[in-house]
Amino acid sequence: MQVGFGVGRMFGIPQGLPAGTATPVQLGALEKVQIEFSGDLKELGGSQSFSLDLARGKFKITGKASFAKINAATWNSLYFGQAVTTGQTLISLDELGTVPAAAPYTITVANGATFAQDLGVVYQNGNGLISQVPPAPGPAAAQYSQGAGGVYTFAAADAGAPVKFCYEYTGTGGYTMALINQDQGSVPTWKAAFTTKFRGKSRTLVLNKCGSAKLSFATKDDWTVPEMDFTAVADDSGNIGYLSFAE
Repeated sequence: MQVGFGVGRMFGIPQGLPAGTATPVQLGALEKVQIEFSGDLKELGGSQSFSLDLARGKFKITGKASFAKINAATWNSLYFGQAVTTGQTLISLDELGTVPAAAPYTITVANGATFAQDLGVVYQNGNGLISQVPPAPGPAAAQYSQGAGGVYTFAAADAGAPVKFCYEYTGTGGYTMALINQDQGSVPTWKAAFTTKFRGKSRTLVLNKCGSAKLSFATKDDWTVPEMDFTAVADDSGNIGYLSFAE
């Protein structure tokens, strides 16, 4: 008797790429996989209470995978299909600083060399938001202006004030995936390979051509576990894939 236990492992192999360039990706820290085969049953009715016959019409294979390992290659290969470049966009949260006691009343944030975008300044003592104004004519009390290279300019009225900065900057590590407005119909396709093994007996499902309509993730006071829905269709040769069992 073959029984199953555990989550198993799942892989995606991108399709439609030049030979030798389709790098397989694994859905890391896999927590759950659900595969559903569903057919549209058509019943033949008549004058009596019960149907006289039935036949299966359209058939559908859908799946859902929850996996905790967040990886740019996996998301891009199986869902977005966009351009990936090296370098990561980061956000500095509540970086501390103090407005100088004498002119010029400027502060250059720690990552000024790769500064990208201001996300606001507040007082450290909780006295509220400081408003951004254009460099000319310049800030008054409880105001600041923001210039190139992550340079923030404050008013003389705020001399010595402790402040906190939030801003966006770029780093050399990691990856960035562009999100462009693609034409309708664009969808990365991939081959799914899913396997489980329990008590020395394996079960394997391969679906030759899949596409994903939904990728979601929610944050809370716990682990972030993205979830991806997908649908399997026949490949260019008319084949769906296969199921393989030990028994």
